[in-house]
Amino acid sequence: MKPEVSEANLLARIDLDRLPQHIAVIMDGNGRWARRRHLPRIAGHRAGIRAVRQAVEACARLGVPYLTLYAFSVENWKRPHTEINLLMALLREYLKKEIGELNKHNIRLGVIGRVGELPKPVQADLQVALQRTCRNTGLRLTLALNYGARAELIDAVRALAEQLKRNGSMRIDEATFSQHLYTRDVPDPDLLIRTSGELRLSNFLLWQVAYSEIWVTETLWPDFTQKDLFQAIIDFQKRERRYGGLGLG
Repeated sequence: MKPEVSEANLLARIDLDRLPQHIAVIMDGNGRWARRRHLPRIAGHRAGIRAVRQAVEACARLGVPYLTLYAFSVENWKRPHTEINLLMALLREYLKKEIGELNKHNIRLGVIGRVGELPKPVQADLQVALQRTCRNTGLRLTLALNYGARAELIDAVRALAEQLKRNGSMRIDEATFSQHLYTRDVPDPDLLIRTSGELRLSNFLLWQVAYSEIWVTETLWPDFTQKDLFQAIIDFQKRERRYGGLGLG
């Protein structure tokens, strides 16, 4: 068995001049984490919040400019009402408790998704958190809530159609289309992390991750620590990003 590498050792191996500018995370495994411990699913979601703190603190510590977390998908409405209600309650709890820490670390909160379909109390708490962190200039933490990439693409097409109807004509290219996505003011992810070992995108940022480096770990989200994030970044920095061109080798 290989000796466990310390967090300090991993941190020392990261080239701070070549950090991914935007890290996106599919946070998966809360339910399995709880099931393996014979706990209710909500215990896994609550433990997942601790992992969120770890990831946010690590990115802020390193100086990563953008972090996007897949928190609640449009498909998650298919879950039992009791679980959805508990998830919404946890989200509200997180927003209220973390504003102080976000401001302390100069972190600005953002949100993408069909936010207008979330429960009104959640929308209200989101607006408060967005307002109270809007002047921060450090890490941009974006929560994907009631988010689905297909829904985002449909919303972008609708916005383009409305603009075309108003103007009569317009040029449509990749740059124009990108400006109608939820992420219009955020660069595409350089690194996409998926926990729990699943090998799928789960309808997350399908347009934006076209050239993202993907790192998958068997670790379930509640067990994800700063060490896991450091390992993902180290692996990212070993890769040669070609964007469809020829490599150096």
